[in-house]
Amino acid sequence: MTAVLTTTTAPATTRNPMRIALVLVVGMIMATLDQTIVNVAINKLSAEFDAGLSTIQWVATGYSLALGAVVPTSAWLVGRFGAKRLYLTAIAAFVVGSVLAGLAWNTESLIAFRVVQGASGGLLMPVAMTILLRAAGPERLGRLMSTLGLAILVGPLLGPVIGGYLIDEVSWRWMFFLNLPLGALVLVLAARVVPDDVPEPPRPLDVVGLLLMSPGLALVIYGVTAAGESAGFATPSVLVPLLAGAGLIVAFVLRSLSVPVPLLDLRVLGNRTTGISAALLALFASGYFGSMLLLPLYFQVVRGESALVAGALGIPFALASGATMQVAGRLIDRIPPGRYLPVSITVALTGFVLFVLQLDADAPYWALGATMVLMGAGGGGTMMPVITTATRPLSREQQPAGSTVLNMISTTAMAIGTAVASVTLGALLPVTGGLQALHAMDPAQRADLAPALAEAFQHTYLIAPVMIALAMIPALLLPRRNRDG
Repeated sequence: MTAVLTTTTAPATTRNPMRIALVLVVGMIMATLDQTIVNVAINKLSAEFDAGLSTIQWVATGYSLALGAVVPTSAWLVGRFGAKRLYLTAIAAFVVGSVLAGLAWNTESLIAFRVVQGASGGLLMPVAMTILLRAAGPERLGRLMSTLGLAILVGPLLGPVIGGYLIDEVSWRWMFFLNLPLGALVLVLAARVVPDDVPEPPRPLDVVGLLLMSPGLALVIYGVTAAGESAGFATPSVLVPLLAGAGLIVAFVLRSLSVPVPLLDLRVLGNRTTGISAALLALFASGYFGSMLLLPLYFQVVRGESALVAGALGIPFALASGATMQVAGRLIDRIPPGRYLPVSITVALTGFVLFVLQLDADAPYWALGATMVLMGAGGGGTMMPVITTATRPLSREQQPAGSTVLNMISTTAMAIGTAVASVTLGALLPVTGGLQALHAMDPAQRADLAPALAEAFQHTYLIAPVMIALAMIPALLLPRRNRDG
């Protein structure tokens, strides 16, 4: 994912920019932990609230949608309230949302409080980038941004393991309560280290666009999940939200192409390289991130592992992704995207295909781990280079808008991919009643069902390699020389 850089800069501060970056990265780790920690909890939350997979997946999907929806407003909010004040407010709101999520009494309240978390967490990266740019200036931003990149590595690596431990040994509620001391620490440090700034006249906020975009996306995803529950699209409960959501999105696109200052400037997609990269990002992210909900569920539901073990078994995936990400940014600066990205996508595709082929009730963990290394390396080697490729041909004035559009595409694709994967798995599970029915079975009954359960996961996992293979088409259309595009 990427974020928005505001183009307004203030005089550089005399404070140490690296100290500022280290404080900001702690806050971002808190947000990335919560984005990944919940995946290992889906099975537990389904049992706790007696909720089906198509419903409980909104704990992850609602967070992603809220996270993406708030990013286009970040530049306006920074101008209106100031970067430091907005950052501290976002941290405080994230902590409040976390505590409320930990106190949730049913599925609906948990989803609502996760939306609060996502809306506040979505501001952390763009506001942190603005603070760093103002503190250090563009010439030192690269090294400091690599420090912020630690959050992208540490969150997915530690989140599932910490979450698994808390679920098994304490309570799932502590996945969220953990943010209270961590957030308090960030608030104290940021208040002392982050320099004060003065709010500036913001550009107009496209309120109408915001009211069209967010409900439109939510209605479309709700329609998809309702179709899974109804086993078809030919019912009013499915067609009404789907058509209403599609109508709102079409209206949003038309408005974005016609008003002077839209919420998302979709006109940046008119650049050939940017448009092709955006299509690649949508296809790849929907398959790659959509499958992440399935991995811990497979280990828990099919193999009978604890949440802690399920989280730990995903470490090869996260480690390969984070490590490759550090190298990929340098490679895309030297190798044309039309030559580099097909290779990185092939690595991811190879990993997913090999993973699917061996996914059964008795697959050796070392073999699954080896394929997860390929999956993670391909993903880490693709996501940031795609974003770099998409924004590089844009003018300096267009780059903040391009960054915002790409962030929306990434988070929306993630939400849609997660919803589709969960609905598909729920429909393929070989029991009436889905996860709730499995929770009611004794271990012997579940062991007898293990081969059929593994087959359901195997077929659901096919979505990922199919979407990643489709992403190869736009990748092959990208410039094969660095000066093209």
